[in-house]
This record gives sequence, structure tokens and C-alpha cells, in this order.
Amino acid sequence: MKKTFFVLVMFLSSLIHYQVSSQEPYRAHGLAMHGDPKYSSDFPHFDYVNPTAPKGGKIVEGAFGSYDNLNPFILKGRSAAGLGNLFETLMTNSYDEAFTEYCLLAESVEWPEDRAWVTFTLRAEAKWHDGQPVTVEDVIWSLETIKAKGHPFYRSYYANLASAEKVGDRKVKFTFSGPPNPELPLITGQMPILPKHYWQERDFESTTLEAPVGSGPYKIKSLDAGRSITYQRDPNYWGNELPVNVGRHNFDIIHYDYYRDRNIEREAFKAGSIDFLFERTAKEWATGYNIPAVEQDVIVKEKIEHDNPQGMQAFVFNTRREIFKDRKVRQALGYAFDFEWTNKNLFYSSYTRTLSYFSNSELASSGLPSQEELRVLDQYRGQVPDQVFSQVFSAPQTDGSGNIRGNIRTALRLLREANWEVQGEKLTNTATGEVMSFEVLLVSPEFERIVLPFTKNLEKLGIQANVNTVDTSQYQNRTDSYDFDMTVANWGQSLSPGNEQRDFWSSKAADVNGTRNLAGIKDPVIDKLIDLIISAPDRQSLIIRTQALDRVLLHSHYVIPHWHITAYRILYWDKFRMPKVRPQYSLGMDTWWIDPELAAGLDERKRNLK
Repeated sequence: MKKTFFVLVMFLSSLIHYQVSSQEPYRAHGLAMHGDPKYSSDFPHFDYVNPTAPKGGKIVEGAFGSYDNLNPFILKGRSAAGLGNLFETLMTNSYDEAFTEYCLLAESVEWPEDRAWVTFTLRAEAKWHDGQPVTVEDVIWSLETIKAKGHPFYRSYYANLASAEKVGDRKVKFTFSGPPNPELPLITGQMPILPKHYWQERDFESTTLEAPVGSGPYKIKSLDAGRSITYQRDPNYWGNELPVNVGRHNFDIIHYDYYRDRNIEREAFKAGSIDFLFERTAKEWATGYNIPAVEQDVIVKEKIEHDNPQGMQAFVFNTRREIFKDRKVRQALGYAFDFEWTNKNLFYSSYTRTLSYFSNSELASSGLPSQEELRVLDQYRGQVPDQVFSQVFSAPQTDGSGNIRGNIRTALRLLREANWEVQGEKLTNTATGEVMSFEVLLVSPEFERIVLPFTKNLEKLGIQANVNTVDTSQYQNRTDSYDFDMTVANWGQSLSPGNEQRDFWSSKAADVNGTRNLAGIKDPVIDKLIDLIISAPDRQSLIIRTQALDRVLLHSHYVIPHWHITAYRILYWDKFRMPKVRPQYSLGMDTWWIDPELAAGLDERKRNLK
């Protein structure tokens, strides 16, 4: 979910109706992580929507792999695309603020100055798809259930939600535990609310293909298990007129077709079987759409710049494996990845090397630590790599020619320092006699052309790295149980990092199946830095503490960083329209609509293509 930050100079009364007394809790229609919400209590709609957008029509999108589960809140199974259309939360975020939420299922939110608790008053009109009201009992049951039986992510994300209690007919109070954590009221607002009356008669921990009951703007219309799923806009949706929903959810039908091969998905799009496509492959973007439909503007090909943090995509080492426990080994193998050659020859020089876990944001570390960062990091000297304090993090570089002899020499030096030497053309541990070999686990065949040059360079170090591409089911099962040596992973980030960092990097998450701590990081300093981020009292403290965490992660070499691009690359058949004002931190597809005239004439335009 996008989190954003604006500091706005406005009269307090125009933004939010707080209680006057400092002894009384604040009560409002919205809540910002830092500062005040952008939108006042009487706002009619978000700035980035068209409030008069027509409803109707159908959008067909592609999805990768398969699915076997309609309960997205558990570890088991592969969830179907689009299930977020069914379920709602107490509050919803805006797409043009860093981390601000506005009431959705709740009509108001209350909290004390220290944010030690939060109270929500539910809307009387909020209803489930079966017509029953959304109740406080549903809210309490949802917290208890997802913490006890849900995906491991929820157990860590909501670890400090100590209790939920009914304090009125439509009022529920959450009390928090642990040190100060100003994010907790907001992440409580993000919690999915599920119908107790529906789930208490079913096994929540089992996969299911029975259409679940939700409260959102769409229902499941039909499905072909593993192949397609169709959602229909609910004409009786209780929240249509809410300011946070005006101008959104405009398609009558949202349909997903599943493809096991990205190239087949692209061809389906070109043939008109799919309406919209994200293009994530630079080569295809550069060369794959020189077709009449694009040249004659029947297909719109658009690159849209954005301000979203890009996080980290990388080759990740599973440090649970003995061969990857030594930091110098991990650092050495990074010299075998030739980004410059890859970018030039495979990506048409369209990418930027990623040098931060919080790239494309003010949260990314750069240069040497500032005085403010040192005040955070100094206490950990001797517990983190010395390079955190003395070296600017940089990735190995080449001239892009494919000649990486200098990098190979550096890698071999580091490997010797870690007791690995080439013996008989094989990298061998001088203490144990073990020969280094490992598997690179992939799920997308498209990535093979990127990995194979990397493995060829590893051969120059005497390392046998075997690429193994598996289907989505096997890949999920293996990564959930950490049954891999190396894989490709990505960690998306927001402008307001917080409790989710525990799922990414904490020692506790390393021992729980299904977390995002794929690297198996167990570092007490990283655990402490995560806690400092979570408890940051203001925006500047959050930035400094996040930069400190970034440095420690980078210099620990848990990954070999890849690349990023700060734009959406999209294609769509010319029947869609979008608001004039685009959201700063999202593509905002739920604000798009179908132009009836364009849609009516599209088939003829297709037939007239030359």
C-alpha cells in the first residue's frame, strides 16, 4: 500500500476537527503519519479523480501463472488476481500523500497524542455483500483471526496490536503494546475486515475456491480455476457515494486471464484479447511493439514518470546455506554480475543501477554517514561492517565490453580471504574441501537470458551455478520454505517504512516460513534499527534511521543489486480515459474509465489497421 508525506500549511480547522483540550483525544476523518492530512473533513473527492467519470464497460487484464485460492490472507495456496476488489479496511490511503489515510468502513477515528491506542466508529451504512451490517464483532474477530491463523506477515505487522474491545455499538478500541510506535494507528486502519458470520462456519486456514463474502465494490461473477476470474461491480455497493470512492471503481467488469508464458500474454494483447499490459521487459518495450496498432494509435504506448520509491530487486543469497554465511563470499560473487554489459546489450541502456534498498527516495543513503546518522550508528561500531563508517557503498563497475578480468581478480582476492581458492578449475574451500556450486531458482523463463551471462562469469571463479526455472506453484512453495540457494527477489518500499521491515529483515522473521526475509538475516543490530524506524517520532528521525538501516544492509552484502526505472511502461487499447490530474504515487487504474464512443468504434479501427 502506498504511503506518502506532504507538509501543508493550512488552518488546522480546515483540515481536521480536533478536540480543543490537550487532555482529550483527537477525533477526525483522516490521519497522517506526520503532519496533517491534505484533505479537509468536507472534501468532495480526491484531486486525482474525475467525479463525473462514466460507469460501465469491461477491462481484460493478464495474470502470470495460476491460482488455487480465493482467501488471500493465509500462507497456503496461490491467491487469484484482483481479490483486493472484494475486501475493505477501516481506512484507505490517498495516492497523492506519503502516508495518510481517510475513513472508509469507519466514519471517524480517535487517538491520544502519544498514539498509545486508536478508536474507530463504524459507518452505520457499511454492509457485507450478503446484506448484513459490518459490526464491531467483525473487526475484533478479524484481528484475532489473522494474527492467529493468517499469513505470517500479519503476525509480525500487527504484533503490537495487543487488544481490541467493543466500547460502543459501532465503536472499537485498539490498544497497543511495546515502545512508542506512531505508525500503529495507521496500520490498524489498513487491517482487512472480514465477516465473522461467514468465516466462523469455515476453515480459515484452508484454501478455497468458494467466492468469499466481502464489503468492497466488486463481487466475483465467475471463475475457471487457475485459468481466469471475473469480477462484477456491485450495483448495491454501500460505499459508492463516499468522498474516498467518488470517481473510482468505474468498470462494470474486471476480468483476468492467466498465462504461464509472458510472450504468449504479449501476443494475446496484440491480438486484442487483453486490453491493458504492463511491460516490464526493456527489450520488448524497445522492439516488441513496432506494429500497426501502435503506429496508428489504436494501441496507446505510454511511459509515465512517477515518484514511487523503487526499493530493491536483486539476486538474494540464502544465508541459511553454509556457503553464503561469509560476507566476503557474498561480496565477491557480486563482482561476477556485469550490470553495464547487461544494461547495454539486454536492456537498451534503459535502467539505473540500484544502490539502495530505498532507491528513488529521500530515504536512500548516500555518501558517507552524516553526523545525524553517526549518532544512530556509532553505538554499533564493531557489530556492523567497518565499511559502514568508512566507505561509500558502490556496486562493482565495468566498461560494458564483457571483459571483467579486473573484477574477477578482486573477487578471487576476497574469496581467498574467506578460505576459498581455485583448485583444478573449481572453487574449493581450503578448510573443508567443499567445492562451491549452487542453484539459481527462477520462476520466469524471461529471466534466464539475464542470469546465464552471470553464471558464465561465475564459472571464471570456478563456481558451478545451475539455473532452474520452475512453475509458480513450486516456486512459491520453495521460497515460502526457504528451499533455495539463490533466487531473484524484490522488496517494494514506501515513503514511510515501518512495521513491514520486520517481515523483510528481522531475526524473528528468518525462522518463520512465508516471510519476506528470504536472505535469512539474523542480526541484532538490524533488529534494533528496525525498532528505531518504527518508533521514529518525526519525519526527519524516520529518514535518518532508515538511511542508517540502508547502510548496514548494503555493506552486509545480502544481495547483488539489480536495476530500476522510475516510470510505468504501459500499453492499452484506445478505449480508456484517465483523469487530467494523475496521482503522484500510483498509476491509479481504479480512477480510469471506458469512453463509450471510443469503445463502440474500436472494432472498426482494428479492422482498418494497415
